[in-house]
Amino acid sequence: MKNNKIIIFFKKECVLIIATLLALITSLISMPKLEYIDFKVLILLFNLMVIVAALNKFKVLDKIAITLLEKCTTSRKVNLVLVFITFFSAMFVTNDVALITFVPLTIITSKKANINALKTIVFQTLGANLGSALTPMGNPQNLFIYSFYNMNIISFLKSTFPLILIGLVFLSILIFKEKDFKLNFNVEKIEIKDKNKIFLVVALFFLVILSVFKIIDYKITFILTIIFVVFLDKSLFKKVDYSLLLTFVAFFIFIGNISSMEEVKIFMENLFNSSKSTYFYSILSSQIISNVPATMLISNFTNYSKELLLGVNIGGMGTLIASLASLISYKLYVKEVKNENNNYIKVFTLYNLLGLIVIIPIIYFLCI
Repeated sequence: MKNNKIIIFFKKECVLIIATLLALITSLISMPKLEYIDFKVLILLFNLMVIVAALNKFKVLDKIAITLLEKCTTSRKVNLVLVFITFFSAMFVTNDVALITFVPLTIITSKKANINALKTIVFQTLGANLGSALTPMGNPQNLFIYSFYNMNIISFLKSTFPLILIGLVFLSILIFKEKDFKLNFNVEKIEIKDKNKIFLVVALFFLVILSVFKIIDYKITFILTIIFVVFLDKSLFKKVDYSLLLTFVAFFIFIGNISSMEEVKIFMENLFNSSKSTYFYSILSSQIISNVPATMLISNFTNYSKELLLGVNIGGMGTLIASLASLISYKLYVKEVKNENNNYIKVFTLYNLLGLIVIIPIIYFLCI
């Protein structure tokens, strides 16, 4: 029983474990420093996690989705609602939270309407990874790049907006190519309670966004977030993904350590010494080590922030580990639908590779 718990922990936290080992090993060669850790990124991530946990607890996103689904009478309309609400919500509540929220809703809806949810969930996963590319708070790698390169919001949005437009067109084509048929189903209505608390959550959410955009000091919003949790709902502390925060700390130390090694630094700077190499290698690296670690590693050796930003977001497509958010929808689906592991991976890989084939050259010729 104890061995099973250890195995489950290793499977669940494999990225954290690898990052910690890398930090420890490199610390034996190069002395780590506190200055390697970017506390601003950690605090911004913490603030966003708390707000998103509150929005989930009060079923705000579920209420919006169900209100839209009630108006759907065909399979195509259902797909459009489920995929694009995931796409647009990911811009503000992160790709992983969008999938945690809306994939279960897709599974419930598909059962009531007697339709196969597999393709819809694959499209939702694509939508979450593409939609989250727009904003700094859409995913952890965006927030890191935005802070690390001290970008302003206008230049950030100018860089990511073409990818969002192409993503919209790509997802629309995928949905409209699917057969359309009439549906007749009912979804369980959600009553919104604690409206005063929801008002406070939304107000705090806007303040956190303003701190991401550097309009308000992030330290002030951190204090306000702590006060909100302590006095209104202490259980939100348990909803924070501390393993992700610790993973960031470990990667900060690892990357800081190897950046101080002259031979490694020269090699990496030569590897990422152009816009073209930064763009393509960031996509490739994401396929192997996932786009968040790839971002943190490459950022220390290149000044091409736009190319890195586009590369790691496009690189979220492809393999199942290219974006760790993709693993969320995979686990939710195979847990609910037994013996579909291989089929899911085949369909997921097919559409993700198609996305890479279509989007990589378009963005390269338009933006790089």
